[in-house]
Amino acid sequence: MQESLVEHLSDLAANFRVAQRNLLRNRRRALTALVIIAVGVIAMVLAEGFIQWIFWAMREGTIQFQSGHIQVVRPGYFSRGVADPLAYLLPENSPVLKELESTPGVKLVAPRLKVSGLISHGETTVGFLAEGVIPAREAELSKGLRIMQGHDLSGPNAAEVILGHGLARNLGVRPGDKVALLTSAKGGGMNAIEARVAGIFTSTNQAYDNAALRLPLEQAQSLLRVRGAHAWLVLLRETGQTDHFLAQFRARFPESRSRLEFVPWYAHADFYNKTVALFTQQINVLRLIIGLIIVLSISNMLIMSVMERTGEVGTLLAIGLKRRKVLQMFAAEGFLLGVAGGLVGIAIGYALASLISAVGIPMPPPPGMEEGYTGAIRVTAGLLASAFSIAFLTTLLAGLYPAWKASRQEIVNALRHNI
Repeated sequence: MQESLVEHLSDLAANFRVAQRNLLRNRRRALTALVIIAVGVIAMVLAEGFIQWIFWAMREGTIQFQSGHIQVVRPGYFSRGVADPLAYLLPENSPVLKELESTPGVKLVAPRLKVSGLISHGETTVGFLAEGVIPAREAELSKGLRIMQGHDLSGPNAAEVILGHGLARNLGVRPGDKVALLTSAKGGGMNAIEARVAGIFTSTNQAYDNAALRLPLEQAQSLLRVRGAHAWLVLLRETGQTDHFLAQFRARFPESRSRLEFVPWYAHADFYNKTVALFTQQINVLRLIIGLIIVLSISNMLIMSVMERTGEVGTLLAIGLKRRKVLQMFAAEGFLLGVAGGLVGIAIGYALASLISAVGIPMPPPPGMEEGYTGAIRVTAGLLASAFSIAFLTTLLAGLYPAWKASRQEIVNALRHNI
């Protein structure tokens, strides 16, 4: 059996040596084929790498600004909490909160309290949507929020707010100005506090900036006359571990006993999920187009090679070479083209992606944003493997028909080409 395996490997090696020599017989044609394959792979790496960077940026922006990796809320908060949000408060000093914070792999847990009401400055009054936060924890969690003017919240007890750029513009305020917040407190009645504008921020969502503000958690609790928070945002060290920790937390703190619901970041990331679905379809169409170009180009080149070597194939068949051997010989040429073109393509594609990412891709403001951003190309091992596989498989597929056509030639008709 071992001798049979050695003989088989030796036979394959001989096929590849012959295929290499046949490709080198027409260097221009072989080089053209390699360029077609490599360009297809490069286009796939750059295009899909840019889309993957968009996915990554949107995912991390959603996690680090809106939801954390996992949100801990009361059951039913997302479906019924809009009508009566104060009925779904989490306790301020909970042993579960301390256990979550001490779990290995958890970076931090940040409580947030939602507040809505009216904000006034001078004679101008507009509506606002606010979040009560712990400033020290938001420095790590809210990286998608950028302070344009002034500074961030200075402490947990400071009578300060930071306003979204659009909200500050509507009110006509600057850092240092005083504003009054008015809302409905728990138990009925209205409550108001006065706060100084510490800073003005911008985020990735213009609609959010037009109505949003942040204030220290204790100030928000004082405004609503409550204790606790609506949600605990759990930030993990690795996004890829979200499902693992989600299952772990649900097992450790079952909803029936803890009265807590653990919601992953992607459960309510509707815009992100729809964007991924749309762009994924576009990438699949790009892959199909590149695959068809490679198949048609390489198949045409190999068919021309078969036609030019018809007499040679007839001679080989006449001296007793099996048709299966002829098929393997031509298929090996497609195999070598696919491997060489794929490797060259991913090497050049990776180098170009690194260069472009180092320079940056200036992008105009997308819908819903006031500022542009600098894009990049995110190349992963999976992306490179996918691009190489498509190039290799399509080239191998393109070589099957010419190889079959060469092996099925009639010996007499093929030998006539030698005359």
